[in-house]
Amino acid sequence: MSLLKGQSLIGQHWIDGTRQEIRAINPATGVMLDPPYKGCGEEDVERASELANSAFDSYRETSLEARATFLETIASEIEALGDVLIDRAMAESGLPRARLEGERGRTCGQLRLFASVVRSGEWLDVRIDPSLPDRQPLPRADLRQRHIAVGPVAVFGASNFPLAFSVAGGDTASALAAGCPVIVKAHSAHPGTSELVGQAVQNAVSQCQLPEGVFSLLFGSGREVGQALVANPAIQAVGFTGSRAGGMALLATAQSRAQPIPVYAEMSSINPVFVLPGALSARARVLGEGFVASLNMGAGQFCTNPGLVIAVKGSGLDAFIEAAGAAVSESCAQTMLTPGIHQAYENGISQLSDNAQEVARGKPGKEGYQCQTVLYTTPAIDFLRSKALQEEVFGAASLIIECNDEHEMQQVAKRLEGQLTATLQVDEEDMEVARTLLPVLEQKVGRILVNGWPTGVEVCHAMVHGGPFPATSDTRTTSVGSAAIHRFLRPVCYQDMPMALLPDALKDGNPLKIARLVDGKREHDNDNA
Repeated sequence: MSLLKGQSLIGQHWIDGTRQEIRAINPATGVMLDPPYKGCGEEDVERASELANSAFDSYRETSLEARATFLETIASEIEALGDVLIDRAMAESGLPRARLEGERGRTCGQLRLFASVVRSGEWLDVRIDPSLPDRQPLPRADLRQRHIAVGPVAVFGASNFPLAFSVAGGDTASALAAGCPVIVKAHSAHPGTSELVGQAVQNAVSQCQLPEGVFSLLFGSGREVGQALVANPAIQAVGFTGSRAGGMALLATAQSRAQPIPVYAEMSSINPVFVLPGALSARARVLGEGFVASLNMGAGQFCTNPGLVIAVKGSGLDAFIEAAGAAVSESCAQTMLTPGIHQAYENGISQLSDNAQEVARGKPGKEGYQCQTVLYTTPAIDFLRSKALQEEVFGAASLIIECNDEHEMQQVAKRLEGQLTATLQVDEEDMEVARTLLPVLEQKVGRILVNGWPTGVEVCHAMVHGGPFPATSDTRTTSVGSAAIHRFLRPVCYQDMPMALLPDALKDGNPLKIARLVDGKREHDNDNA
């Protein structure tokens, strides 16, 4: 394996930046890592965008098999990096080997999932309404619809998943599956990891003999590269995972363009857990311990981290708080991803300490940028009055809301901002209360769990990883699961188009052998139009 070059990748070319350099920091030791990466300028963004635009028409019409093979080749190239990738990711993130090996498996798994999605062709959502020339009072034209790729997509790597939500993560996989060239703006926290994965994607482009503009990877400090990328006329959609401030800045740029474009930004979520009375009565201590295990996962640096617990006061809640507090007290400090994230966490718990009552605090860190777990409580009335208590704290801190009754629990639910998840801990006797909460939660979140914990997002067909603002900027979509491909597609209808001009997906005889809706009836793979 060659040494890291410290350069951006524009198509098949290595590029030296001309702007301020960035360097990764090992958050466990505070040591800066080589090589430095000089930031790209607007001229580099323009070059990558031109290449992506020139590649678009060819790439979007690649065969289903060719595109699926490309996604599988990326996965194989990532796996071929072996320990070189894992070792670098460990050094740049402070995450343990087992976590990163699991994340690599998820990254490659979702690439292969989208390969199977592409092959099936269902994402084309083909609809055919044959002509009815003799219909009265007016004939019907021959109408045929398919979905096509929207165009080049800008993807922003996330800090908390250096593989699964980064260079070849879910946004990139779904955009490439849709037929969109991708330009990734690498996250500054893990440039070496990004470069290695970028090499893997670049190799796959070459092996599959695709246009070089199908993929580029840019580095840059600050917002110059990101803003220039979103503002570039070639870019037709944006995938982002990060802070609310960052997502809103990109959204503002996208909406101020001469041609506004969609930004699919995952930004902020505190993932409330509603622990209902029957569940508290039956298993308060087990729930308290399970909650803290979820809270501590990855130093709390998960977008689905349970940052809020809502329950009715009583002996059951007292037992839950006692068990959770004891588990927090025994929690060891964990290294956070970056110095900046650590500082933001410290600021967040300082704000919570000013506005809520501390229950327990974990063991202090000894070196590096470590997260000390903290648990707080507050009455529901104070939570409802305080904006400070409703803000996300990214890390292993959580707040327990003590409600006087189930009506007050409903009021808290209604006041919540949009979230990625909500969890219900219920027993049989809680079903009626849960039933009254469900309509509220359906309007607030993208995923509702029962008797589980929100950390851990399965990559599958039914998963929804999204939610109302500010969890995401577009509540209609998901960033995880096979349905994520629809973010980067749009429908086109062909009216009275000669058969010779129609794309294969719409031709009589169903040459692609895909599922289609013909005259309102589902056509099977082996049927003819």
